[in-house]
Amino acid sequence: MEIWINPACSKCRSAIDLLDAEGADYTVRRYLEDVPSEDEIRAVLDRLGLEPWDITRTQEAAAKELGLSDRTAWPRVPAARDRWVTALAAHPKLIQRPIITADDGTALVARSEEAVREAMGR
Repeated sequence: MEIWINPACSKCRSAIDLLDAEGADYTVRRYLEDVPSEDEIRAVLDRLGLEPWDITRTQEAAAKELGLSDRTAWPRVPAARDRWVTALAAHPKLIQRPIITADDGTALVARSEEAVREAMGR
């Protein structure tokens, strides 16, 4: 299992604390330093069963600069998927966190203790 984290994020630190307390075997990816490629983002989206706009932190400064809340400029439709993925790869701070890729091939946005426990059970 791998967990994408930003060490400054309290939800990420809580997820790591729980994984450690449960003795989980996992790898940490500090995704702001080890930025995922567009292909890696697409793969995680497929594992999550989500679209890029579903994991975008729209309140971040970069999101506001890009105008991501403007649904005319940034439509949330399949034809715009690659543009969103490109934006996430170029601005990884926009990626929701933490994301856990489970051993069964699925992934979760693990913002709650329940989600972390669910990932450990997969």
